[in-house]
Amino acid sequence: MASMITSPAAAIDLNADLGEGFGRWTLTDDEALLSVVTSANVACGFHAGDPSIMRRVCELAAARGVRIGAQVSYRDLAGFGRRAMDVPARELAAEVAYQIGALEVFARAAGSRVSYVKPHGALYNRTVHDAEQAGAVVAGVRLAAGEAGLPVLGLPGSLLLAAAAEAGLEAVPEAFADRAYTPAGTLVPRGTPGAVLHDPDAVVARAVRMASRGEVTASDGSPVRVSARSLCLHGDTPGAAGLAVRVREALGAAGVRVEAFA
Repeated sequence: MASMITSPAAAIDLNADLGEGFGRWTLTDDEALLSVVTSANVACGFHAGDPSIMRRVCELAAARGVRIGAQVSYRDLAGFGRRAMDVPARELAAEVAYQIGALEVFARAAGSRVSYVKPHGALYNRTVHDAEQAGAVVAGVRLAAGEAGLPVLGLPGSLLLAAAAEAGLEAVPEAFADRAYTPAGTLVPRGTPGAVLHDPDAVVARAVRMASRGEVTASDGSPVRVSARSLCLHGDTPGAAGLAVRVREALGAAGVRVEAFA
């Protein structure tokens, strides 16, 4: 996969994975993160989240003017959506549509709506290079949203974004400040040592460099061009909310506006 080369962003959206709990178990500090991000990727019940959590996060996001996105996943609560699965395309499309539709109920009840879709975990990584699974996700978006469609967030140069664009959907490239990149511009698999960055200073510096210069240092030390209209800040890392505040402040200091993608 070739990395996409574009000009650095004058403005960037900040998104975070939210609602990643189930029942009495919680993982993300949703309230704190919603005071920082401009887009909320809400778990739709397949990798995390339940109806009560989805409703609460939608209410909080709507009250703060934060865009609500459906974070769709393989049906994998036990594995947090991070296990590889082979789901038939028609079945996957139906499951993607089901998740979007469920979240839309709570978004509308809160006075908002689902504004975009982003795959989670193993599904996100699979759709980088698997045309069938990428097409199934796009088909699910179309099934749920009809002709109006919804924007799709994904990795620059991925087959997911290509399929979305071909289907007439807005393809939104995103970057990850706390993930290691390969020289090809893909994410280093989570099971690999160093795949997730834990040094807050390094994460902040990478976020600014990605947004202001359009590049990141790959795992082998080489520079990689990245295209990002949205920057993901993972909500399941320790101190995620405080780190998000630092990233937003640093972006402002570097002259990068933080705003939801158009």
